[in-house]
Amino acid sequence: MTVSELLARVSSRELSEWAAFFTLEPWPEAKADIRTGIIASTVANTGRDPKKRRRPFKPSEFVPQWEERQEQGWEEQLRIVERLNAAFRGRDLRGRDAGDRTTTD
Repeated sequence: MTVSELLARVSSRELSEWAAFFTLEPWPEAKADIRTGIIASTVANTGRDPKKRRRPFKPSEFVPQWEERQEQGWEEQLRIVERLNAAFRGRDLRGRDAGDRTTTD
């Protein structure tokens, strides 16, 4: 389904509710990774030479280890925007040097 098809079928409110739900209760991708690890370890163990590798493969050896998502601070977000602005030859309309990141709060 394309984005335009999704937006034609789902209201903005429902889409926002699903997004909020996902932040509280992520879909069980970890379970899918474990199931895949079980299958992969079974296949690997059927072809394993017990003389070269005495210990059988474990499902956990085939499950990817994902990095925890870290929050970006406003400073990092500002640097990203500045780089994108420069890449697209945009103008900095802040009225000061783009390298000056001091605030007047």
